Amino acid sequence: MSKGTVTLLVIAFVICISCGAGYVAYRIVREKLRRFSRAAFGTDSIAEGFEQQAKELAVTPKSVSAMTRIFLPQIQRDFPDFHMEQFKDKVENALVLALQAISATDAGIFEHQIKEGVSEEFLAQIKNRIRENETEAVTEHYEQIKIHQTEISNYEKKQGTCIITFQSAIGYLHYCEKAGKVLSGSKELLEQTRYNVQLMYIQNEKLTGMDNAVGTTCPNCGAPITNLGAAYCEYCGSAVTLVNLKVWTLHSFDETDYRHS
Repeated sequence: MSKGTVTLLVIAFVICISCGAGYVAYRIVREKLRRFSRAAFGTDSIAEGFEQQAKELAVTPKSVSAMTRIFLPQIQRDFPDFHMEQFKDKVENALVLALQAISATDAGIFEHQIKEGVSEEFLAQIKNRIRENETEAVTEHYEQIKIHQTEISNYEKKQGTCIITFQSAIGYLHYCEKAGKVLSGSKELLEQTRYNVQLMYIQNEKLTGMDNAVGTTCPNCGAPITNLGAAYCEYCGSAVTLVNLKVWTLHSFDETDYRHS
């Protein structure tokens, strides 16, 4: 047997061993992946597992920072006439209308429905989003909007104001199109996310421009206002503005899980 033949046989043997080892390694890796997929997703296919997981996430509402039990008693001590359900409905309605206005590229949809108790900052957020989309020639869609839960997540007093933050778990179809092509999101798969909506109450009359606005002191005698929702000063009897939907204003809204391009 010539040296060339021996060399070829050795090479062929090495190739066979390598292929065999490679196949064995492939089988081992494949089996490990199958075990992982079964444990994680209940299926042999990782691709099917991820697809199944995406579908489950699409219909599973996000949890919210539910601090209502802690903050509501504090708010009601400051504002005895504060009605949780009334303001919760206002917040949810405003959030849905804001998204619908962005989707329709028409801020008027919001303005025609909510004419009082909304700040210029809140309206500017809607109009700026519409303007940005128009500048980029992008159409942003929000469809099948559903709010699952809304809770108070924070209450703070600062710089002459009281601010209540509501957090809502919301689901919808959300996608952006340009020239008929979907740039982000999905037309079929729901998206679950969270939004914060802030309500602001201005304590300091100098910030509101109203002579009888509730402040840290009575606008007439200067006595401290210990009850922020009081109708009258407990010292001199002067009227002060009651807490209501015209005083608590929608200040801002933002998506806490924002991740869109």
